[in-house]
Order: sequence, then C-alpha cells, then structure tokens
Amino acid sequence: MNLEWFIGRRYLASRRGTRFLSLITLIAIGGVSVGVMALIVVTAVMTGLQQDLREKILGVNPHIWVMTYGESMRMDGWENTLGRVKQVPGVRAAAPFIHTEVGITNRANYSEGAILRGVDPYIPGTPVTDIAATLRAHDMLPAHTRSGLPALVVGESLATRASVLPGDTLVVISFQNAKVSPVGGLMPTMRQFEVTGTFRTGMYEYDNKFMYTTIPAAQELTGMGKAVSGIEVRVPDPLKATEVARRIVDRLGIPFRTDDWKTMNAALFSALKLEKLAMELILLLIVLVACFNIVSTLVMVVTDKTREIGILKSMGLGSRRVLRIFMIQGLVIGLVGSLIGGTGGLLLNFLIDRYELIKIPGDIYFVSHLPVRSDPADVVTILVATILISFVATIYPALQAARLTPVEAIRHE
Repeated sequence: MNLEWFIGRRYLASRRGTRFLSLITLIAIGGVSVGVMALIVVTAVMTGLQQDLREKILGVNPHIWVMTYGESMRMDGWENTLGRVKQVPGVRAAAPFIHTEVGITNRANYSEGAILRGVDPYIPGTPVTDIAATLRAHDMLPAHTRSGLPALVVGESLATRASVLPGDTLVVISFQNAKVSPVGGLMPTMRQFEVTGTFRTGMYEYDNKFMYTTIPAAQELTGMGKAVSGIEVRVPDPLKATEVARRIVDRLGIPFRTDDWKTMNAALFSALKLEKLAMELILLLIVLVACFNIVSTLVMVVTDKTREIGILKSMGLGSRRVLRIFMIQGLVIGLVGSLIGGTGGLLLNFLIDRYELIKIPGDIYFVSHLPVRSDPADVVTILVATILISFVATIYPALQAARLTPVEAIRHE
C-alpha cells in the first residue's frame, strides 16, 4: 500500500483519544455534501423550469409566426404565401391560423375574456403544434357536430370556471366584427358554439384562456372572409427557429414579417438564465464554506500530529511526501463529500420530479409543480469544481506540515 495513502487514511480515522479529529472530519465531509446537494438540486430545478416552460410554450405555439405588417393581423391570399413558405429550407410544416381576443358567456350568464384560435389540424403532414396533433388524434374539431353548431375546444381551467362540458353550448362574442347599431352604439358579433372537448397543457396561462375552433368558424365570427391572421411554422430544431425565420423573410419580402418563439419569450428565458446563474453563485458559497472546514480540519491534524510528522521526517520521509499525505486527506474529504452530495442530490431530484412533491401556484409561476431536470453536464461540472476547490483548500495546511523541521516538530508539545 502506498505509504502516503496509508498514513493519510490513519490520520482521518478515529483512534482512542483522537475521536474529536474524526468528528471534525465528518463535519467537513458533511459540509461538502450539503453544498454539492444544494447546488445539484437548485441547478436541476432551474434547468427543469427552463425546459418545462419551453416544452409547454412550444406545445401550444408554433416555432415561427409569419404575418404582415400592421395592427390588423390579416393576411389575404394566404394560400400562395403558404406554398412559398413550405419551400423555404428548414421548414418542416406550415399551416394557416386565426388569432383573436373574444368574450364568452354561458347559460348562467357568466362572462369573461378569452383567446380564440382558428386552426386546421387535419391538414396532411406533420402538425405544426402539439396541440394540433392532439386535436387531430382525438377528432376534437369535427366538421359536423351533433347540434350543427361550430366545434369549440376549451382549456380545462376555463371550461371549469364557465361550467361547460363536452356537448354544452357556449356563446362567443367578437368585437373584431362589431357593427354600428341604429342608435350609434357598437354591436359585437355573437355566435353559439358546441364544446366538443377540453385540453390541458399543464401551463396555467394557456389552460386558463385559450380556445380552439375551425378556421371557417373563426373567419365567420371575426368577419375576415377568406383571410387569416397568418401562417404558423414548425422547424426540425426549435433552437434554430431564428435562422429559418430570417430565410422566410428573405424569401417573402415586404410586407411580410416573422416572429419566432425565442424572440417572443426572450425576456422570460433571459430572466430564468440570470436567476439560475445567481443561485449557482450564491450556493457555491456553501461549498466554499465547507472547504474552509477542510482547511481547519487539516490544520488541526497538523497541530495534533506535529511530533509524529517530526519523527517521520527524521526517519527519512521527505517534505514532498509529507505534502502529499495532507493533500490526500483533503482530496478524500472532497471526493467522499462530493459523491455523497451528488448521490443525495440526484435522489432528491428524482423524488421531487417523480412524485411532484413541491406544488406551486400555476397562476403565478406558469406551472403547477416544481419541475426538475438533472443535466449530466451540470452535475459533472459541480462535482469536478467541488473536488478542485477541495484540493486547493489542502495547499496551505499541507505546506505548513511539509515545512516542519524534525527537531522542532519532535520537541513540540
């Protein structure tokens, strides 16, 4: 067995009369473990929040919106534009859509605002959004309903507040197609729809406000005729949506413009990224404090073992080997603490994510529970950084031990 490893292990282990050193060693290991666990859990929570929000945003929204300049959100002759968009490299699927703000009223005269989207989930090919794929898979927007009214799919939270179930009717009010009454007031367009289903995305903002209907029904309600609000686009890699959007603009030219999901949600994801960085820096201080425990532990070991170090050096043990003895002790504390903290952090992440242990108000944080995603790169970075910091923490006490002269060390009391 390597002599430095043998001596370093014995200095860390408890012996009769030196149990206090064993206790402070455990405290140092515990400090490193807690710091690593906290870093892994918080980093996984912030990563999970970013990924969960991205998945839910992209589940309801397309990767790219193609629209025209102006405030009316109206695109005439969209069929030709749709064909040109599909020819752009990087476009996987494209479809027309209508987006408008409306009001709803149920039979009990309960009223509130909502967002109505007109889509055609039955267009051949890959659906542009996940919600369109769901509408197609469950045939939730049939051309003909039992009542003969246009079909309407309502967000789960909105349907609960409006007290509607599949088969019920709901009055949708549009001010976009308002008419002037004989007395000079505005008369909004009101149409009855049959609720053919509800959906749940897990994101409160969408489940609480969004409704879907067919494009013809939305066109008739808003008075847009054959026009649509724009074209929604799906690309193979959402992270490259900005590049594809630029190609679409170059192909179509004026008066067309594009918005991609990254640009429209840039503020949200920038805030999350900054918050993740801030939390990592703050929690890194826990690891630094734990490494000060390593320093104090090794300093106490050096003080307690001064005579033994002197005897070892007088027997021919060189300063470099003494230096390695105490560096090995610090590395052992760092390695063991990192492994325990890493295992505990990953286990805690699994339990939080698997059983949704931490519930949060969805109307404030967009999601109903705390999402957790362990990124292997983040975990490896945390473990390696902790071990390096632990190694650096051993340098001062190890140098102090290596500088001891045999005579002074043996005479030490």
